[in-house]
Amino acid sequence: MKLSKLNKSDKAKVTKIKCDNALKQRFYSFGLIEGVEVLINEVSIAKRTIEIIVENTSIAIRIDEAAKIEVEKL
Repeated sequence: MKLSKLNKSDKAKVTKIKCDNALKQRFYSFGLIEGVEVLINEVSIAKRTIEIIVENTSIAIRIDEAAKIEVEKL
């Protein structure tokens, strides 16, 4: 399942990140790595961006970036 398909308040575990190295390094700098649990905190009205919580950090990412992250819903 893609991170982009989750709804507000859903929790998931990151299983795979499929993107170029630059974006992957950006995700890694936020602590968004394989095996980490994330919480969907907010979804924009137009569903263009989502806010996720990784450990104690809030991160806003574009929905097309979220589509590159495979997760397992918890």
